[in-house]
Amino acid sequence: MNSPTLHAVPHGFQTRFFSMCRLQAFQWESLEAELKASESPSEIILDILKKTCLHSICRKNPPSVKYRRLFLSELIRRCELTAAEPLDELYEALAEVIGAEEKPVCYKTYLLPSGEPVSLEENVAVISEGTTGLVTWEAALYLSEWALENPHIFTGRTVLELGSGAGLTGIVVCQACKPRKYVFSDVHQSVLQRLRNNIQLNGLTEQDASSACVEELDWENVRQEQLRRIGADAVIAADVVYDPDIIGCLVKLLLKLLNCKTEEKPPDVYVASTIRNPRTYDSFKDELGKAGLKHAVVTHPVTQVFPYTRVSSIEIIKIHC
Repeated sequence: MNSPTLHAVPHGFQTRFFSMCRLQAFQWESLEAELKASESPSEIILDILKKTCLHSICRKNPPSVKYRRLFLSELIRRCELTAAEPLDELYEALAEVIGAEEKPVCYKTYLLPSGEPVSLEENVAVISEGTTGLVTWEAALYLSEWALENPHIFTGRTVLELGSGAGLTGIVVCQACKPRKYVFSDVHQSVLQRLRNNIQLNGLTEQDASSACVEELDWENVRQEQLRRIGADAVIAADVVYDPDIIGCLVKLLLKLLNCKTEEKPPDVYVASTIRNPRTYDSFKDELGKAGLKHAVVTHPVTQVFPYTRVSSIEIIKIHC
């Protein structure tokens, strides 16, 4: 297998840096090989620096101060291992983050195939505790990649997302698939506010206030009138099957959604799940059957676009009456 090209190494560093991947996931060995083989290794380092800490995205929506400090320290260490000539810009960038104060929020940014960024505001403390890291978002990333390959399901249609969380999947769909309307939903007030921040951060409300909106949706107490008013043509959800205690109300909600359009075609419903606990996931499928709902596994492979490790089993199912 050939080593990554000179262009691929900096690009790989860029995508991993902005999505705050673990440092072990970076192509350090490939970088060292490029530095040793190159006649001007400092140009490679400067290219990486311009694509990461000196990039306009980092100035506007930066990863956490701690993450940038660890990244630059490791980059300097790797450079020193190859005896590459010290680069003033590298040490200046490190000095800047060493003197910077950690803010309560930082940003993860995912780059679409078009190059367009999707930036998400996150709590620094939550990320450091690992509760909203890539493990939590695996199904959301996977569903986003699937949406990029299946834009016809969303283009020109009203889409409702259940349990939108930070809003990753919805923002990807809005930017790449052009739905007529996209309804982000959740129930916790702090999550709803974060959703509003993130869709505004990505310019969705500035383009057309009616094309993307945030709605409070209580699965246990949702009224049929609210679902009819939303009028979803497609319903999606990612990583919502994790707690046995909420499976019952989730299935009841899906049943209401599939039955709320009495004279029209029912919405297409897709649920993506990271199968961490097979017993919980099987219980969800059993409850679907008891409610008279059928499901089919979406089997075609999904091309990986975002930098995350597909260690866990991820499955998308289409649910229908």
